[in-house]
Amino acid sequence: MNRLRGAWRHYWVALRAMVVLTVALGIGYTLIVTGIGQLALPAQANGSLVTERGTAVGSALIGQSFTDAKGAPLAQWFQSRPSAATANGPAGYDASASSGSNLAASNPAQAKAVRERTAAIAASDGVLASQVPDDAVTASGSGLDPHISPAYALLQVKRVAEVRGLPEDAVRKLVTSRIQGRDLGYLGEPTVNVLQLNLALAALDR
Repeated sequence: MNRLRGAWRHYWVALRAMVVLTVALGIGYTLIVTGIGQLALPAQANGSLVTERGTAVGSALIGQSFTDAKGAPLAQWFQSRPSAATANGPAGYDASASSGSNLAASNPAQAKAVRERTAAIAASDGVLASQVPDDAVTASGSGLDPHISPAYALLQVKRVAEVRGLPEDAVRKLVTSRIQGRDLGYLGEPTVNVLQLNLALAALDR
């Protein structure tokens, strides 16, 4: 009997500890961290949403495609880098299927895809294949990278300006004004957020 009573005492202590820890860590901690996030960094805490005229059009942290229903690039927009994150269709940038292709540079399928992408960009933007930057023809590790290199953005200036009937210098200045420097001044490389650039382009075109 004493042994049974001692066992129940242990169970009761464990149950109380579980309830207290669940309330403190599962509810209390979550509410505190959420409150701090909403007060200190509300935009980041809510997904770094990008809005246009009061409507959310995407996130500054997640890339998206600027293509038609068949996955063909729309010439009037700056294009994102390729994406292997796709669950339905060829467009990529499916946030529910984040991934890279996991193909080595020596893989025949990867080499073929890079050649085809390079040829397509060289033709559409009127440049030599050797001028096409690496990020224009290779997907990021997550498949959701919202940025491209300044070199790739500037490569697209002539095409975008011609299709939209805009002065090439004005579009080039728009790109340079959207170049983001290295994090903390030394981490990573300068980048251009494609969604934010295209929104600025749409405003310039109005």
